[in-house]
Amino acid sequence: MLFYASEKYPLEDSYSKYISEHGGSTNAFTSSEHTNYYFDVNPDCFEEALDRFAQFFIKPLMSADATTREIKAVDSENQKNLLSDVWRMNQLQKHLSVKDHPYHKFSTGNWDTLEVRPKERGMDTREELLRFYNENYSANLMHLVIYTKDGLDKSEILVRSKFQDILNTDRSCISFTGQPCDSESLQILVKAVPIKQGHKLRFVWPITPGIRHYKEGPSRYLGHLIGHEGEGSLFYILKKLGWATSLSAGESDWTYEFSFFKVVIDLTDAGHEHFEDIVALLFKYIHLLQQSGPCQWIFDELAAICETSFHYQDKIRPIDYVVNVAFNMQFYAPKDWLVGSSLPSKFNPEKIQSALKELSPYNVRIFWESTKFEGLTDSTEPWYGTAYSVERLPGSTIEEWIKKAPKEDLRLPGANVFIPTDLSLKTVSGQINLPVLLRKTPYSRLWFKPDTAFSTPKAYVKIDFNCPVSGNSPESEVLTEIFTRLLMDYLNEYAYDAQVAGLYYGVTNTDYGFQVTVVGYNHKLKILLETVVHQIANFEVKPDRFAVIKELITKEYQNMKFQQPYQQAMYYCSLILQDQTWPWTDELEVLPHLEAENLVKFYPLMLSRTFLECYAAGNIEPNEAESMIQQIEDIFFRGSNPLSQALFASQYMTNRIIKLERGINYFYSAQGLNPSDENSALIHYIQVHQDDFRLNVILQLFALIAKQPAFHQLRSVEQLGYITVLLQRNDSGVRGVQFIIQSNVKGPGQIELRVESFLKMFETKLSEMPSDEFKSNVNALIEMKLEKHKNLREESVFYWREISDGTLKFDRREREVEELKRVSQKELIDFFNEYIKVGALQKKSLSVRVYGNLHSSEQQVDNSQPVESSNVQIEDIFSFRRSRPLYGSFRGGYGHLKL
Repeated sequence: MLFYASEKYPLEDSYSKYISEHGGSTNAFTSSEHTNYYFDVNPDCFEEALDRFAQFFIKPLMSADATTREIKAVDSENQKNLLSDVWRMNQLQKHLSVKDHPYHKFSTGNWDTLEVRPKERGMDTREELLRFYNENYSANLMHLVIYTKDGLDKSEILVRSKFQDILNTDRSCISFTGQPCDSESLQILVKAVPIKQGHKLRFVWPITPGIRHYKEGPSRYLGHLIGHEGEGSLFYILKKLGWATSLSAGESDWTYEFSFFKVVIDLTDAGHEHFEDIVALLFKYIHLLQQSGPCQWIFDELAAICETSFHYQDKIRPIDYVVNVAFNMQFYAPKDWLVGSSLPSKFNPEKIQSALKELSPYNVRIFWESTKFEGLTDSTEPWYGTAYSVERLPGSTIEEWIKKAPKEDLRLPGANVFIPTDLSLKTVSGQINLPVLLRKTPYSRLWFKPDTAFSTPKAYVKIDFNCPVSGNSPESEVLTEIFTRLLMDYLNEYAYDAQVAGLYYGVTNTDYGFQVTVVGYNHKLKILLETVVHQIANFEVKPDRFAVIKELITKEYQNMKFQQPYQQAMYYCSLILQDQTWPWTDELEVLPHLEAENLVKFYPLMLSRTFLECYAAGNIEPNEAESMIQQIEDIFFRGSNPLSQALFASQYMTNRIIKLERGINYFYSAQGLNPSDENSALIHYIQVHQDDFRLNVILQLFALIAKQPAFHQLRSVEQLGYITVLLQRNDSGVRGVQFIIQSNVKGPGQIELRVESFLKMFETKLSEMPSDEFKSNVNALIEMKLEKHKNLREESVFYWREISDGTLKFDRREREVEELKRVSQKELIDFFNEYIKVGALQKKSLSVRVYGNLHSSEQQVDNSQPVESSNVQIEDIFSFRRSRPLYGSFRGGYGHLKL
């Protein structure tokens, strides 16, 4: 409501429009005890943006009309969450707590709570809103953070001038004493039915809030040990037994008055059958921690990792930084505002022991989720309709289970060998500001970019295995995925310590094969990479782990039908546009027939012909990077019986995108995959051109200027739905824009008419735009492009995209800025009229319509409308793909590049 308008700036949406037109973004969120408002903007517009922002807290206008619209927005957001397990289980935990405690309440609101019920009680929601604002929005309860390039004195004067008029009514901060859990809500076992396939165990203990002892960090110490995944850990044992696929532990849902410690375990089907054993093993591990007593060396090691992490932390986006610091200011002493809880420094065995005592069988709530409980429950949670039942589970019963627990060798972790000790920076000879092609052979290419900007002892290495065999059928794609998951599975206990110490790795399947990424402190990065590569080269299929991974992937595919409708629409859109991609339904169909033996045969075939696309960046020397890749080449391509051979020139992988027909609006309709979901979705995609600096910037300019008006008109004014966005789209260098809208108030056909109506309205806005507003938008886009990368990971992702797409325009931002400086307003209008405008002869568009159960009857009607010659229905995606010409591929030109 505060975003809409203020007395000083009464024009509705002028704040968001100002921020958007000056290269920024704005948002806010409310958690259980505070609301956080934030924005970012190009530096030269900061003062006016800050003034507009400050007026929220001085004299906002909260009109009755806007109030009703925002209630609808809140309701739409809630509608989107009704079938989300995260929201459902969170509310179930709240529901099963003390009824008089605020924790028990419904946490987000809907039409019923904000409109219907207040009216029945003779209340006016807007009056309540004003009263809430006047009672709580007092200067003494607010914390402000600004992040600017100006000096502190100038910033202080700016803040005093803009914010001094905020009223200070000297309110005391509301606090809620008392605990949300009493004896009735402890020692319980709750069985609940989730939406998605799978089984999950959640152990919840009310604990003393860790914020009260943040220097001692008892919860962090216990979370580190209970959540450990190395040899001898609880997860290691559960995984070895084939009972669990993931485990996390730590404090959550905390306030200064109360808090919870949670352990969450994802179970396999076999694990679901061993519920009592798993409960017993968890408490047995907690018992081991009590017996061993708090270990000073473990605490010191954790404190050292935290300290290194703090001193060498990556720079993050300013908007995220200010949110974090403003949050910290509520809880910490001023000297810790920038640090928060990130530096535990005082080893206090008593505090750790007393935190351990709270994790007892007599203090626990166990939530057991499984689709197997369907039809076996007796209660329904009122807000989300989750089916559940509650039974008493006395601590004494758990103690009996512990006596019968499997005899497994649970133990504390050993010393972490991955903690970096060499944090020195390498000197860069010569100025290399963009990636260079350092090495090229028939087997691989190495792109190299030393750190010239961040001065951190970190590196980023990516090895992309291009394997033609891995993407040539649904079976191959699924087997490649199982292969990469098994690799991660085998490496987990070894590499877990690396992740704790700030060195991360991933092995993931791609459309062309698979890739290995290692990022973090460079000191021991080479050791980790060598281990990963060794595991790939000496891969074995372990039938028991194959079965677990196959079960996990099968459930993931089965759960695709529970995606949000807009996600389903995005999936269909990609399937239509991207040649040589397989639908997940085909992959789900082949899964049951795949056995370990299939992977045994597939693995050597997959690696038999491959090409390695490599990128190394950061605190690493050119000769180091070269020798790393040379070693990997030697492992795969050399020796008496090499695993791999070079690709033939005809085998290089390409990215081909479907070329839509000019003057035609294609549309594809589908029923939502989840019959319980009332929401529908539309993607209206407009394809424009293949990578060209001039057209890129005009398209980006259109998107920048149209984004906020589209959001305001289609979401704020027309209230089509919470998810309403206009975005650019880039498929392997083929550019366009897309409207993404999810709605429970209108079906896709109706939403499409509203998008057309918006474009007609925007046409007028564009033709009447004052030239200074046009220039202001051009300057905003230039500023956005000139913004420096914040950290090595962000920079590497940017350059890797150029390599992966095959565009290789590493100086893209500078070249696009040059083009932007020359773009005229007339060019933008001509561009709109040629490519975007409703009915434009050159326009190429595709609408993907997903019908929720509220609008399913409209699908027949929409599809049988008299077909205009420009509207063409896609009935079969694959026939359509085969019938269309393709854009050329930037990717695959490996042979032509010079070193």
